[in-house]
Amino acid sequence: MSKQELAYQTIRARIVDGSYGPGYRIVIDEVARELGVSPIPVREAVRRLEAEGLITYTRHAGARVVAIDERQYVDTLATLAVLEGYATALAAPRLDESDLAELHRLTGEMRAALDRGDLLRYGTLNRAYHEAIYRRCPNDYLTDQIRAAWARLDSMRHSIFVLLPERARASIVDHERINVLLASGAPAVEIERVVRQHKLATAEAFHDRTVRCRAAASDGAAPGGSGTTGQATEEVTTLGSDRVLPS
Repeated sequence: MSKQELAYQTIRARIVDGSYGPGYRIVIDEVARELGVSPIPVREAVRRLEAEGLITYTRHAGARVVAIDERQYVDTLATLAVLEGYATALAAPRLDESDLAELHRLTGEMRAALDRGDLLRYGTLNRAYHEAIYRRCPNDYLTDQIRAAWARLDSMRHSIFVLLPERARASIVDHERINVLLASGAPAVEIERVVRQHKLATAEAFHDRTVRCRAAASDGAAPGGSGTTGQATEEVTTLGSDRVLPS
């Protein structure tokens, strides 16, 4: 493993597990000393993480972990669960063989991207998968609302799977199940339920990560850096769910 890769994997792992919480300031020289490398590979690692949307860098403030409004993010995911479930059910009878083939292809490409650790590409393919379904939805107002919600999520985090790599693997299994339901002409109510739970599972995974970050913050300063962690939100609300998130 190269020095730059070591720095990248170390910092990224601490962001994902909550050791470096939202707003945490990453001091490049301190990380370099901890890892026994020069500041150059750490700086390169920070640039990679900035491209992934995990870190923001400014001249005067330095490198900080991007903060997310957890309540707003989970509320938007929960709303999308309702909208996307309904939109998929409406689109289902209008999907033809070429559409179904495209969904299978995108699912395979998502698996390949995940296997090589390219979570940004995975997120792009995930969006393309759902878009391939919604373009067949006859309710334009509904799909407009879905795209507006996506834009709202993107303003907070380009790809949630960068933070939730374990959810990415489970999401592929969900897509495979959805593909089967769509190809077999399953009842609309079943399609809607499965797609809704697919999105809610991501919301729940994000909430669980928020709880871990809160616990890590309460344990004190994270190793190898300095700064403060942001406070996680206390409430999580879902809409139209068979399961209710903790509140």
